[in-house]
Amino acid sequence: MSDEVAWSFARFRAVEPERTDTIVRVAGAARLTAAAFDGPMRQGLDIIGRYRAAERMLTRRLQPLIGKPGQSSAPIGKLLNEHANACARIVIDHCDLASAEQDIRIHDKAVAEAFPSAFMGLLIDDPAALNARRGDRSDTFYMHLVSSGGIERLLRHFLPKRSLRNPLTMVTNHDDRAALVCAFTALCVAAGDYTAVGDEDGWIVLPPAALQPVWARALLQQNANEERTGSLRYEGFAPTA
Repeated sequence: MSDEVAWSFARFRAVEPERTDTIVRVAGAARLTAAAFDGPMRQGLDIIGRYRAAERMLTRRLQPLIGKPGQSSAPIGKLLNEHANACARIVIDHCDLASAEQDIRIHDKAVAEAFPSAFMGLLIDDPAALNARRGDRSDTFYMHLVSSGGIERLLRHFLPKRSLRNPLTMVTNHDDRAALVCAFTALCVAAGDYTAVGDEDGWIVLPPAALQPVWARALLQQNANEERTGSLRYEGFAPTA
C-alpha cells in the first residue's frame, strides 16, 4: 500500500469516444472503491426533472453562506443530469468499481453525487467572511481551505499515515479543483464516513459531521426539520444536539 496521496487529471469534451476513452484511461486500471460525480443523479440514472429535496436542503438558510445547487428541474440542471449519468455509466460499464454498501445508494455500484462548492463550504468556520461570489466561490473556498489546512485536515481524518505527493497549491485550474473535491467525496463514501442530504430523487454527499463547524450542522438540521423524515443522513458519526 502506498504511503502517499496522489492524483492525476485528464480533461475531455462531452463527446464520444473522447469522453469514454479519457475516463477509462484515468480510472480503468485500478480497483475503485467509490466514484463521485459533480451533477445530479438518482436511482436508475434517468433524468430527474424536478426540484429535489437535496437541492432544497442546501439552499434554505445556506445560500448566503455557501451558494446553492442548480435545480434539476431547470434546463441546465437537466443537461448536467444527463452528462453526470453518462460519466457514471462509463465507470460502471468499463471500470472495476466496487459494489455499493452505503444506505443512500443510487446504484448497485458505488457511485455518488458530489457538489464541490457545498462540500468545501461546510468545512469552513466562517464562509461569509470570505465574501465569495457566484463566479469564484468554489475557487475562493478551495484556496482558503488550502491555506488554512482544512483540506489536509480532511485527508488526515481518512488517511492519517499518508503524505501528499504534490502540494495542494499546485492544483490551480477551476475544473481540476472541482474534480479533486469529487475525489474527496468518493473517499468519504469509501470510508463510510459522510453526511448526505436528499431522498429517492438522489443524495448529495457532504463531509463527515465530525469535520463540520457547529453552524453547518445546525442549519442542515433546521432544513431537515422542514423536509420529510430522513432527508439528512449521518454515516460514521452521529452529532449530538
